[in-house]
Amino acid sequence: MDGRDGMRAADSDRSAVADRLRVALDEGRLDLHEYDERLQRAYAARTYADLEALLTDLPPVTPAQRSGLAPVAGSTVSLLGDQLDPAPSRGVTARWMAEVWFPYLRVIAIVVTIWAVTSVLSQDLLYFWPAWVAGPWGAVLVVRTVSGLAAKEPQRQAVKRQRRRERKQAKRALKSDDQPPTTP
Repeated sequence: MDGRDGMRAADSDRSAVADRLRVALDEGRLDLHEYDERLQRAYAARTYADLEALLTDLPPVTPAQRSGLAPVAGSTVSLLGDQLDPAPSRGVTARWMAEVWFPYLRVIAIVVTIWAVTSVLSQDLLYFWPAWVAGPWGAVLVVRTVSGLAAKEPQRQAVKRQRRRERKQAKRALKSDDQPPTTP
């Protein structure tokens, strides 16, 4: 036993082990009952030794580029919980940009329409007040877009979105397995 085994584990360590157990469940190495049991023990673990004991009979995760096997759908997660083989997605940045800019474009379309209708009804070209809405908000969005792209915010949001989706699927699978079969 090295000195690390007796050290107390952090929440991020427990979460990384939980991710590894989820991968093992997805790969078919664990059944749902064993996954649930190990997951409970992972979140109750106090030391690194407690966490390592949950993974001793599972093979280590190998990134797809170093594996001789065909890659599985989804990305590989290391013991530390970070993505080892992020699947490149062309639409991630476009989706993030749409989430940032579409509310702005909708509001600007509405205020310009209001301005145009009031100008037509007054039969005079009114002062273009939508610039006071579009200008400052647009400047803030430009700064947010540039800083978000520099900080790789679209990729981070995609990873979070994928993790949420996987947690929902695991919950649905657990719910469907907990319900007794109905007989007519």
